[in-house]
Amino acid sequence: MPVHRRQPSIELLEFMGVVRENGNELPPVHTPLSYDYVLVAKTIDDQERTAFKKQTEYIDELKKKNFKVTKIIDDDLIFYGIQAPKEIFEKYRYLLKVSDACNWSSDQNIVPLSTRIRIVHFILNHTPIRSGEGLRDLMKMKVFEARFCLHEKKKQRELKESWARWTACLQGQPITAVRNYFGEKVALYYLWLGWYTYLLIAPALIGIVVFLYGLSFFSTSPLIKEVCEADTVMCPLCDKGCKVWRLSDTCSYAKVSLLFDNNGTVLFAMFMAVWATLFLEFWKRHRASYVCEWKVSDWSEEEEELILEIVNNAHCEPKEFRHSYLRSTLVLICVTVMILVIIGLTHALVVFRVIAAGFLAKESWEFLSNHSNTGAMMLGAVMHYLIITVMTRVNRIVAMKLCGIEKTRSFAATEKSFTVKMFTFQFFTYFSSLFYVAFFLGRINGHPGDYVRIAGKWRLEECHPSGCLTDLFIQMTIIMVLKQTISNVFEFTGPWFCRFLKRRRAQKLQRKCAHCYLKDDSELKNGSELCENCKLRDWHNNYRLNDVDSFSLFNEFLEMVIQFSFTTIFVAAFPLAPLLALINNVIEIRLDAIKMVTLERRMVPKKTNDIGVWMDILEAVGVLAVIANGLVIGVSSDFIPRLVYRYRYGPCANGTATDIDCMVGYINNTLSIAQMNGKNNTFPSTQMITSTGLNVTYCSYKDYRSSEDYSLTPQFWLILAVRFAFVILFEHVLVICKFIAAWFVPSAPMQVKNDRLFDKLKRLKEELRSFEA
Repeated sequence: MPVHRRQPSIELLEFMGVVRENGNELPPVHTPLSYDYVLVAKTIDDQERTAFKKQTEYIDELKKKNFKVTKIIDDDLIFYGIQAPKEIFEKYRYLLKVSDACNWSSDQNIVPLSTRIRIVHFILNHTPIRSGEGLRDLMKMKVFEARFCLHEKKKQRELKESWARWTACLQGQPITAVRNYFGEKVALYYLWLGWYTYLLIAPALIGIVVFLYGLSFFSTSPLIKEVCEADTVMCPLCDKGCKVWRLSDTCSYAKVSLLFDNNGTVLFAMFMAVWATLFLEFWKRHRASYVCEWKVSDWSEEEEELILEIVNNAHCEPKEFRHSYLRSTLVLICVTVMILVIIGLTHALVVFRVIAAGFLAKESWEFLSNHSNTGAMMLGAVMHYLIITVMTRVNRIVAMKLCGIEKTRSFAATEKSFTVKMFTFQFFTYFSSLFYVAFFLGRINGHPGDYVRIAGKWRLEECHPSGCLTDLFIQMTIIMVLKQTISNVFEFTGPWFCRFLKRRRAQKLQRKCAHCYLKDDSELKNGSELCENCKLRDWHNNYRLNDVDSFSLFNEFLEMVIQFSFTTIFVAAFPLAPLLALINNVIEIRLDAIKMVTLERRMVPKKTNDIGVWMDILEAVGVLAVIANGLVIGVSSDFIPRLVYRYRYGPCANGTATDIDCMVGYINNTLSIAQMNGKNNTFPSTQMITSTGLNVTYCSYKDYRSSEDYSLTPQFWLILAVRFAFVILFEHVLVICKFIAAWFVPSAPMQVKNDRLFDKLKRLKEELRSFEA
């Protein structure tokens, strides 16, 4: 018998510490004592009530399918232990063998417990009573209180010791053990998350280097020196309450700007674009290695769903593929309206910041009035986070309603449709405000004498003379920190607190069952039975855990993909984003593991061979990251104006200056002057008084305009042309690099392809021998 060879990709992951496998573990086979499923209902004394009749009718329908149902009553709860007959799994194995897509997948000689749970879960959800109501409808009507599959104590304890604990944060994950217990879908999520976290180490370190690179210029940069020593009087930032201010008052702001708006961020953004491609291409290789090892390379979720329908009802009618242009048009219109609503909330945030800046400018506290724009930006970021929290719930409801309009034929199709819609809504919710700050803030606000106003009343915000990138940095930092800290705190403490409360209520049961000795599953012999108290205790322990549903894993994926978007799309403005993501993910892996193993009911194991539509979304985000970073560097940052100044307008423009820094005079070059004379009194005299009481007749503002008629100077048009040229060049070069990287790294290792080839050849030969015999 040939020795099974481990995939080199899996061995590499073990060597890197991403995973930690314990040989070739086989999934546990079902034992007669394991119950596949448990239903819980409230005790109903009145047997004439509709809920009691529906409950009894549903249990009778299960018994007609030869299901073994064990009923245990405990005070006000009724527990139904469900165990499926052997013939159901024999039908499943046979249909799997003769199917088109799944016949080469998995070991068809055994039915592991995870597969049994999945089959029983499908049958329970597709067993209607005479009125046509299924289990989901009965749950909504409170005929049944809960439904869940049971945790296996021994496996649960093993996973807790090797994976679901905080002290294992820096250890590899037992992916195969996770797969055997929770199914391939959950295992691939943790494999993807572990690989993503490991690859974040390099960008996190480089981001720190870029940050330190900017920090090293604090004392030597002529730009900071020019701002901090300037005697320039700047124009008021609002109409009422604001007065002229000195550029030197914002010395600290200029220093912070240089931390993120320097030459290092350009190279870092280019690196991150290529990194995102390599991350996804190498992920495809690792995924291919694992699904080959698990023998699910050709698995089809939709075909398995068809097999399960036949197993449940041999006379079932197929759900036909349908497409309605009317429904598609209606969904498209609704999605468009929803996106416009979300963008409208971004406009509301702009109004909020403008109004907040005006109020803060009138404050008697000098520090707050001097930094009114920064304060308004921070308040806007907090308000943005609150909008995100509320809209996440709204987006979920709308996405589910739209999926209902589409009437997809299978759960896999529904899940894909829901994922695309929900991510689209969440993406606009998170990033609409960031796109405004990155590409519109300070560029559409007009100039003295002709400011753009909201409702003809409030002036739009302006950028600092050191650049707009710091505003984007502040916005991203607050949202990322709040999202990661608050979300993780509630994600862990919420289930823990709910379990604590349920345990407090269930103390009576624990005292009643204290004399029972709950044996370990591994010690039980075939045919032996647990006593009723022990069964009840086990079922109660699972009932007290927090509920899970089909979209529980979706929530985890959505959270991580949004984080991936933050890490890549605006990384030029926030080089420390990969570091924050890395710290969060190290915690997130163990937090999710602890939650799944100890705080939540067991998730129904799902079999799959990839992460589904999330892969397409990640690739789309990678392309968008190239475009966004190119625009951030070319349009939002001062990289191009500095470049043009250095070689066209600065002291080194003629190539003769050798004893002076080439950027001396840059800040003054970016400022235009607004004269206050009889013809043009843009600001009232009360606003033209400095903090020292000096009356001034002119002030400066950031723009390239003539002091005579406010027309744009030739330097503005030159910078604009270079900006567009840089963006086009940057994006084309990086897109080419991405394609080269994708071509250079095969999506599947050669050993995986060869193993699949030899495996199929072996199976075909076996089929031929059985035919000839």
